[in-house]
Amino acid sequence: MSKQIIGNDKYPLKPHNSPAVKVPGLVFASGQVGSGDIATATTQSITALKEVLELAGSSLDKVVKFNIFLKDMDDMLPMNETFVSLLPEGPKPARTCVQAARLPGGPDARIEIEAIATA
Repeated sequence: MSKQIIGNDKYPLKPHNSPAVKVPGLVFASGQVGSGDIATATTQSITALKEVLELAGSSLDKVVKFNIFLKDMDDMLPMNETFVSLLPEGPKPARTCVQAARLPGGPDARIEIEAIATA
């Protein structure tokens, strides 16, 4: 199976991960972190995820699964409002949402979202 590593100047490869990995038919996008209030943080995460998916030749409307990590589960309802407003119309993908003790991105990080999409 061939594997293509996805990255660019804005989303560079790091020693510990790649922004995305594309295999035949699928794109696995690494988590994108957002900070600030939960609406702003969610918008930051989804916007970055959208850009990474497009870099890999995919898009938000091709996502089959989101994994969401929240700093505080009390943010889930307001996060959902912003999250849904940023996604394409129609049925939404499968999703997991959990509270994480700590997120990358420092103490202000509120959310991390990763995705699996069709290519």
